Amino acid sequence: MRDAVRVWILAAAVPAGELARYRAVLDADERDRAARFGTEVLRDRFTVAHGALRVLAGRATGTPPAALTWRRGRYGKPALTAPWSGLHTSLSYSGDLVAVALSEGRPVGVDIQHVAPGGDPVSASARFFDPREARHVAAGPDQAGRALRFTRLWARKEAAVKAAGGRLWPNLGMPVHRGDVVECVEPAGPHRLTDLPTPAGYAVAVALAGDRPYDVDCRTDLGHDE
Repeated sequence: MRDAVRVWILAAAVPAGELARYRAVLDADERDRAARFGTEVLRDRFTVAHGALRVLAGRATGTPPAALTWRRGRYGKPALTAPWSGLHTSLSYSGDLVAVALSEGRPVGVDIQHVAPGGDPVSASARFFDPREARHVAAGPDQAGRALRFTRLWARKEAAVKAAGGRLWPNLGMPVHRGDVVECVEPAGPHRLTDLPTPAGYAVAVALAGDRPYDVDCRTDLGHDE
């Protein structure tokens, strides 16, 4: 049987009652981190993201969401502690959306990126990316197309690095444009990438450790009808 990863793409803005339910399952550290954000929008997005991760992981493990605990690895990657450590989790949020990924048996990474309309994706890709990827970005049909190409590549790199549990900067030059299996630099190892369908203006990618194929169950719930 092939491995599988489950991904949810959720709206960050939710009704007050739902926001309160997510806040109720956070631990003290998460509530403190949320409170440190400078705006209500950012505080609420953090609360929804971490609350949704707890709710979904709780369902997968049959555990009350507030009881789950994570520990951070060498470079900050959170991993569920025993007895739930067989379930791998990943969380990302950008713009108005949140992405949660769950996988059993293989480390997972998910990344969602809002396509920024401004900036200079050509210069940024020339500075950080593999030269072939920099040329791919520069060959975009217009500013919007170049920004989208840059964002898709960035999301793929971040997803692989999150699955690996490494640091982003040493891996930015890792080629991810061609092929589904990429090789992280630090820590070294193969990861299989999948691009996911997303609402306009976003890019989402998911990665599992190793080169074996896997199935993806991706659910987009922008209304949060749980």
